[in-house]
Amino acid sequence: MMKTGLAAALIFAPGLAGAAEIEFASKIDRVTVYPDGAVVTRLGKAALLEGASQIVLRGLPATVDPASIRVEAQGDGAFAIGAVDVRQVPGEARPAIDAALEEKIRALQGEKAALEGQVSAVEAKRATIENFGRTGPDKLGPDGKALPVGDWPAVFEAIGTALVKVQGELLILRNRIADAEAEIAALEKARPQGPRIGQPKRDVAIAVEAQSPVTAEFLVSYRVSGANWRPLYEARLSTGSPDAAPSIAFTRRAELRQRTGEDWSEVRVELSTTRSAQGTRAPELDPLRIAFYEPPVVYENRGRLAAPAPAIAGRQEAAREAEADQAQRKAAEPQRAQLVTATVEAGPYQASFRVPGRVSVPQDGSAKAVVLSQASLNPELSARAAPELEETAYLEASFSHEDEAPLLAGEVYLHRDGAYIGRGRLKLTAPGDKVELGFGADDRIKVTRSPVRRRENDSGWLGATRTDLREFKTVVKSLHAQPVKITVTERIPISENSAITVETLPQTTAPTEKQVGDKRGVSAWSFELAPGAQKEIRLAYRLKYPGDREVVFDQPRR
Repeated sequence: MMKTGLAAALIFAPGLAGAAEIEFASKIDRVTVYPDGAVVTRLGKAALLEGASQIVLRGLPATVDPASIRVEAQGDGAFAIGAVDVRQVPGEARPAIDAALEEKIRALQGEKAALEGQVSAVEAKRATIENFGRTGPDKLGPDGKALPVGDWPAVFEAIGTALVKVQGELLILRNRIADAEAEIAALEKARPQGPRIGQPKRDVAIAVEAQSPVTAEFLVSYRVSGANWRPLYEARLSTGSPDAAPSIAFTRRAELRQRTGEDWSEVRVELSTTRSAQGTRAPELDPLRIAFYEPPVVYENRGRLAAPAPAIAGRQEAAREAEADQAQRKAAEPQRAQLVTATVEAGPYQASFRVPGRVSVPQDGSAKAVVLSQASLNPELSARAAPELEETAYLEASFSHEDEAPLLAGEVYLHRDGAYIGRGRLKLTAPGDKVELGFGADDRIKVTRSPVRRRENDSGWLGATRTDLREFKTVVKSLHAQPVKITVTERIPISENSAITVETLPQTTAPTEKQVGDKRGVSAWSFELAPGAQKEIRLAYRLKYPGDREVVFDQPRR
């Protein structure tokens, strides 16, 4: 037996031009799918003639990368492999367009256009508010006269509140546009990538030379586009009870799609986290110049596992017989099917999942879902609230990702105590990192936020300093029957201009974290509330800036 392996660019085989062609009947044996392509491996046999000949593999997709073709072979006699020649041949007419897929893409594009129109409208509203804010109170009264001084604080408060609301609307709209763009990109990747009408296919001719007739087995692999996989997750949270701790049934799935034009029937599938078309080196940085900008005019793990009752010695014979009967009935009950998951192979730079058995993936772009892993986790529950934006506490569950393979970024379907909550987004998570998932509003935590004091002075003199003092009170009350952990986030404005100063006042409740997630000005208060207890948080700050200038509150874009 002899085995030979080589890449696409090989030495030229003598006599190739006039060599006899031998049809190579092959079948796809295995496929390694990447997030942006796939490597297909075909197996087949061929009867080699004495002398020089060509093994021809016909009708491969036009998207085959010629540089990726690799050939390995073994036979019952000596033979040599020479050049690998990739030819273009006329292709067949492509199948009909997937009308449902195209309609969904058009609907998403229309939704995106509508959202962009809403963004333009809200930005125009913001510009109007900002222009109104630049008008001095001395011109806001009837007939352009001065507004009474007593009405100035209400005007400033209205402007600030309107700007905060507008910024929140813009953030929501831009997030929805980003979600629509991501879904459109995923659907466009699933469009047919096979041959179009008149588009050529690929034939691969492998030059061989044998000293005598040989029966040989060939393995041909190549990379194609038009295939991808994306991760999907499912998290089912059980919030626990007095006798049971909270738990999460966490399932990792993969959704495969392919429009390569090839038949992936009963093939072995391996999923790789490597992006084969992303690039091989980090980008080079050019010098960066800076200049002045000229502007135009949720709970804690509170349950305890129930301890098994100790065996009671000396049971009567009747009780033992009853237990035996119960055990026999239990053994006769239907057993839940076990979920078959993929085998994980994690290396220092990538991870791969070998799907058990053989899988068929349709070539029309339909999704094929496979289960990669499943685990039962013990999360830590808590509640989180941002009362400035919404007076609602949300349940959060966090746990440490201990698997050897990272969690790729993807959608996660969330369930709480058997009810479907919605979809979230999981970021790229390395082994050992913390995962935080939101499971909807917690109606047993009451959050209220109200302004306590607003005091603003107007210097009235050129060059004097204007001050603006603001104080808020947030009250959080627990209606739970057990202690809960809660985190409240608040913010104060930040200044990047030395002429504008922001001072946190002493009546502010000391936060447990002064810079949440490296966000300047965003603080957090974390505490535990007993059943029926409440917590009050004070936030007070003072702004100082030149009396002849006006300030605006701007939320930086993400």
